[in-house]
Amino acid sequence: MVATGGSRNTTAKPTTKKRRSKKPQQIPLHQTLTDLLSLVASATSSAHSFLSHHDLRLLPSQTLLLESHLSSTSTSLSSLLSLLPHPLPLSPPPSLSSTPPPCWFHRFLLSSSDYDPRWVESFRMSKPSFSLLLRLLTPSLSSLSPPTAPDYALAAALFRLSHAASYKSLARRFDFDSSATACRAFYTVCKAIIDKLGHLFEFKSDIKRIVVGFGWISLPNCCGVLGFDQFQVDGELLGEDGSLMVQALVDSEGRFLDVSAGWPSTMSPETMLRQSGLFSGVEESRELLDGPCFELSDGSSIPQYVLGDSCFPLLPWLLTPFVKSDCNNGLNSSERAFNSVHREAMELAGMAFGRVRARWKLVSNRWKEECIESFPFIIVTCCLLHNFLIKCSEALPDVNLGDSEDQDVLNAFEGEVDEDGVRIRDALALHLYRVSQRR
Repeated sequence: MVATGGSRNTTAKPTTKKRRSKKPQQIPLHQTLTDLLSLVASATSSAHSFLSHHDLRLLPSQTLLLESHLSSTSTSLSSLLSLLPHPLPLSPPPSLSSTPPPCWFHRFLLSSSDYDPRWVESFRMSKPSFSLLLRLLTPSLSSLSPPTAPDYALAAALFRLSHAASYKSLARRFDFDSSATACRAFYTVCKAIIDKLGHLFEFKSDIKRIVVGFGWISLPNCCGVLGFDQFQVDGELLGEDGSLMVQALVDSEGRFLDVSAGWPSTMSPETMLRQSGLFSGVEESRELLDGPCFELSDGSSIPQYVLGDSCFPLLPWLLTPFVKSDCNNGLNSSERAFNSVHREAMELAGMAFGRVRARWKLVSNRWKEECIESFPFIIVTCCLLHNFLIKCSEALPDVNLGDSEDQDVLNAFEGEVDEDGVRIRDALALHLYRVSQRR
């Protein structure tokens, strides 16, 4: 606008209003958390549905891992829901315990054939071997409470041994009413295996076969190799790196002949040996290794014996390797020949332990301190099942001896030397040297 007359020209300046920028609308934290939890619940529900419909197509290790993740996710989600100040229109993801019937094992039986590889994947044996074992154990499984079908109880026990599955997982898969019932069934089956298959420790009953087997590897009158394995235990009861020891006698085919389990690693190998049933049977009752002597070509007489590591005392029936010392300036030819054959034979014990670990994952896991009382019971069960499956001609698992516990960490025995043991070992060493020269 322009003013006229005597007044001065003025120009009115237009007024401008500052526009305030609109802030993005903030979503309440309450709503954000609701949306997030909804997504998590939906994903968990989808995963649970996938597991329910495809568990027969997955490996047991895959289903157990997925179950574990779903269970922990469900627990965490429920905890988050409980922390919110106001209830949300959101239901927790479905519980794994609500798996619809029929149970996994029922569906497995309906869908599997006699030579379905899933039998070995799930239970470490074919269906024919499972059926044979079931016939042997059924009379001992009739007293289960609450009543449980023997095939369900046996399958559940084998599944736990094979995959270290929890009792909660067994209850879901094999239709037990609770984890406690699954636990009782598991130990009932293990006891039945020990009672019914105990004769498969054939040290006394099949000694002729054992001797012949070692004869094929140039060890006349040998009746086994005696070795150790260590199984780690958590907790402070046995020390920071505590473990339980298992002493076992093994034949040339990798069968267990005698097992003494549950010794603390703080105990010396000699003490374990002298407190074992094997030592008592040889030294006290004289019912073991009492067979005829073998006469070598030079007229030397070799009694029945077993081979053992250098941590054991040298005895007339327990031959250990020659050990270098500062005073003997190394080993001679016959001593080296003996040690070579001895070392090869001792690998049989490491291989047998390795196959038990590979087949039965429950014993290869670290044991909880509160469970160590049941350990000897479980390891003997696994060794008997190992022998049973060899008799059934089941394929043996591949084993890398480098994965086994190193026996060399055990110190060499430093006690008194048995003169008869020295004489017998020297005669056998000379025999093995002569055999090596003929090859």
